[in-house]
Formats: sequence, structure tokens, C-alpha cells
Amino acid sequence: MLKWYQETENQHDVFVSSRIRLVRNLMHYPFPVKLSGEGRKELAGKLEEGLKDIGSVCGKDFRSLPLSLMGETERDALRERCAINGAGAENAGAAGLLLSEDETVSITLAGEDHLRLQCMSGQAELSRLWEEADRLDDYVNERFAYAFHEKYGYLTAYPTNVGTGLKAAVTLHLPLLSAGKRFGKLVAEIGRFGVAVRGVYGDGNENYGSLYEISNQKTLGVTEEEVISLVKQMADRLAASERKMKSVTLKNHRTDMEDEIFKSYGVLRYARKLNIKEAMTYLSQVRAGEMEGLLQFKKPVNLCRLMMEIQPANIRLLSPEKEENDLNQARAGYIRRMLPELV
Repeated sequence: MLKWYQETENQHDVFVSSRIRLVRNLMHYPFPVKLSGEGRKELAGKLEEGLKDIGSVCGKDFRSLPLSLMGETERDALRERCAINGAGAENAGAAGLLLSEDETVSITLAGEDHLRLQCMSGQAELSRLWEEADRLDDYVNERFAYAFHEKYGYLTAYPTNVGTGLKAAVTLHLPLLSAGKRFGKLVAEIGRFGVAVRGVYGDGNENYGSLYEISNQKTLGVTEEEVISLVKQMADRLAASERKMKSVTLKNHRTDMEDEIFKSYGVLRYARKLNIKEAMTYLSQVRAGEMEGLLQFKKPVNLCRLMMEIQPANIRLLSPEKEENDLNQARAGYIRRMLPELV
């Protein structure tokens, strides 16, 4: 079965993916940070047993993965593929993970909170994901009573999640907009509405691949529908700005844009070593060119899949025979195999 990020349909847009995440805690249980190792292990086991048939809600097959028994590389690879968050990768504790075969649904057990439920999609469909997450949430709540306060809503380990416990997020590909001088000002303007814009991949403030996630900052005093509407509105605004800038660039600097795109394709097609920054930059350029029809492949390819699978931990798993200092070679080789020829 294909993973959500491996699909090749509907991959020619500014919108890359969307996700809904809910955090929940059980009544009469301390937050995981207050539980002993044995206590967290017992809680994870109880949750896993109670949710063993959760696949019947969404028609998916699930795997049970003990994060605490996984190696660091395996956990980092799940984080790079957005199945778990950074805390789950760095400090697994006694956490467990229920993961659907297509990786669209993941439920972290006894991590930072008792439950972290997430639904993913390779399309812009927050409303559908919310409906699916809501059904799964109801299924869990029928079996486990949640810690809920009439005034404050769902109680969570971090105050920033209290209320709905909901994060709605959309990932956009913004190669031209993010390179412009006004991008920082635009991000600041959007932030005043209670929406955060952050780079998905990169070190520190540096972004690799021009992929940006737009998500809500408020969970208290707002409804789920209001959160989703706000994130949609701000993501649409950024997407419209990117499309406008592309139109202007194609009109006034088409040859320069084509030159950068075809140079990038040439490097990806023939390079023998690529570090992560180089590979992400060139893939971003090529994706921008494919979106505008400036280059066409002989067969369908999901370039965002390549961006995800060449991340450090994932490329280690794809090339286990390579030594650490040969990962740049493995990355270049993988891209050469996966990137189709041009028409």
C-alpha cells in the first residue's frame, strides 16, 4: 500500500499536505510526565488494548510500534515523515504508536500527553480530516473518559493546547514568495491573526526546500470550526500570493526562471553527491518548474515524496549499507533512481 506522501495525484499545486492533530488526557490519570516508567508502560498497554479495533472506524489497518524499543534513526525517520512529533522522536519514554499502513493516521500513546491523535493528507482538505479525527476521537472517548473542564475544555500537559486540543496545519510550497523581501513582513502580518508560519525542514532559521507549515496558535476560547476556517483563510492568502508572484516572474523573467529550473534538474539527474541543503533547494526548483509546465516528466513523480525520503534518517534507512559519511552519495543515487527523464 502506498503511503500518503507517495501518491502522485494532485501534486501540482502550492498546497502540499494538511493535517489535524488532537491531544487528549484521561480522567483520573496524572499527566505522563508525572508517571513512572512502569506507569507509562502500563497506561500505553491499556490504551493499546482498548483501541485494538480502531481501524474499523476509518477502514484502515494499523500497526502497533513500541517507540521506546525503536532505535533513534527509526524514530527520527517517523518524525521526518510527520508520523510523530519531535518530542516523540527525542524522548520516547514508554510511548507506543498506533500507525495506519498508509501513515495517514497516527496515535501516540503515553507520550507528552496520554493520546496524540493525528490525521494526514497529501491534499488541502482540513474539513475532511477534522471529520475523520472527530470520529476517531469519539471512538476513543467511548472507551476512555477524558480529562475535561467545563470552562477550559480539554486539559493538556502544555497550557498552549488547553481548550480544543486541536492543531490544524497546512503545508505550502512557497519558493518565490519566501525568497522575496516582503516575506518576513507577510508572515508577521499573518501572525497577528493567531497563525504561525514555520519552515518544515532546515537548521535554525534556514529553510530547505521552501516548504512552510501554517497552523493555529490558539486552542482556548475558539471552536474547532473557527480554527480550521482561520488556517484555511491564511493558507489561501499565502498560496494566492505565491501564484501571483509566479505569474509576474513568468511574464517578466521567464528565461531566468527556466534556466534555474533546468540547471537544478541537471544537477539532480547527474550529481554523485548531494548534501541535504543542495538536494532540497534543487528539488524545490524542479517542483516549481513542473507545477508551471516548464518541464514535463515521462512518468508521474511526487517530488515532495523525494524531499521527505532524502531527509537524514530516512536516507539512512533506505541505504543501510552506507556509512555515515557516504549519506550524501546515497542521497544523490536515490534521487537519480527516482527522478524520471524529461519528455
